[in-house]
Amino acid sequence: MKRLLLILLLIASPVLAVQPDEVLDDPALEARARDISTGLRCLVCRNESIDESNAELARDLRILLRERLVAGDTDQEAVEFIVDRYGEYVLLKPTTTGANLMLWLAGPIMLLIAAGMGWSFLRKRSRHQQAALSDALTDEEQERLRQILED
Repeated sequence: MKRLLLILLLIASPVLAVQPDEVLDDPALEARARDISTGLRCLVCRNESIDESNAELARDLRILLRERLVAGDTDQEAVEFIVDRYGEYVLLKPTTTGANLMLWLAGPIMLLIAAGMGWSFLRKRSRHQQAALSDALTDEEQERLRQILED
């Protein structure tokens, strides 16, 4: 029973595509590389980090990242190098500055505009229905309707 549980736990654990020949000798650098690569998107596979992807381009990005770290780049410098080379699409969580700020804010702004338009439409429709109802009935009919509604 314990063996079965252990096998199931191993199957359920995340599988990383990092090949043994990519792993750095320095455990601290390798830990940094793994930490950074979880935030980098594979350009071939959608919404998969380069650590999880088996694509050849993901392998190239993992190797490039490790080369930059071995060369002495900080984490930020290594990420900036890859972003400069491949664009912001490579980031799993894009920045919220500059042109991206408009993209982040576009959804909530559109929702507010749609809510305002809907509220305006409902108010106009309500006013139009009240005006049409009062125009369609004579004073005598309105009085009779009022009496019926009160009962």
